[in-house]
Amino acid sequence: MRLTYRVEEGVRLGSLLWEFGPGWRMISSAILGGGIGVREWVLNAQVVAGYSRMDPVDHLVSLGPGGDGVGMMTAASVDRYVKASDGGVTCYATVGLRVPTWAAAPEGTEDPELAPIRVGTVNIVTVVPVAMTDAALVNAVMTVTEAKSQALVEAGFQGTGTASDAVCVAVRAEGPEEVFGGPRSEWGARVARAVHAAVRRGAEAWRPRDASEAGEAGEAPALRGQIGDRTTP
Repeated sequence: MRLTYRVEEGVRLGSLLWEFGPGWRMISSAILGGGIGVREWVLNAQVVAGYSRMDPVDHLVSLGPGGDGVGMMTAASVDRYVKASDGGVTCYATVGLRVPTWAAAPEGTEDPELAPIRVGTVNIVTVVPVAMTDAALVNAVMTVTEAKSQALVEAGFQGTGTASDAVCVAVRAEGPEEVFGGPRSEWGARVARAVHAAVRRGAEAWRPRDASEAGEAGEAPALRGQIGDRTTP
């Protein structure tokens, strides 16, 4: 995984790039390369708060290395990513929680994502060193989401995530396929623990240190814990 920087609209922005190369299959909710398929890279690109470009796919393509890949965006600082591993599974999470929300919010609830300059997205990239069936991949995404939500609630946030969260699970394209990805399966349990650890650590570090910092601060406190690990999966 590689961290790089660029300048857009006068703002220094980071990007995390995982260059897997051939032999990987991914499932993702990302706007670029989403769905299930063979992919060679994943990009988690920081964008300016209040991002308003109407060509996000083209934008991500221009930032990627070319070829088939997955691209996601966040207004959170990607250099505050957190990495956690469990039994061969590795999870990377960038955590922004200015606007946590419940998935099943009452009808008519104001969309917090529409508030100006509110940094709030949780992007998760999880790497699993085995092959999985399509059904197991879908199950793995469910496991990632459940573990994320558990971590946020345990960290004291009133919400299951944010409305703009994205996820990507990368698995090997060849080899015996795992048929289960739920939290009680062998590999699903490892996914759950890795995601929970990364998101919990990121959420706890992101939280303002006291109520006086929670007001309209535009930046989260510096992330404590495992930061700046440039090791590839």
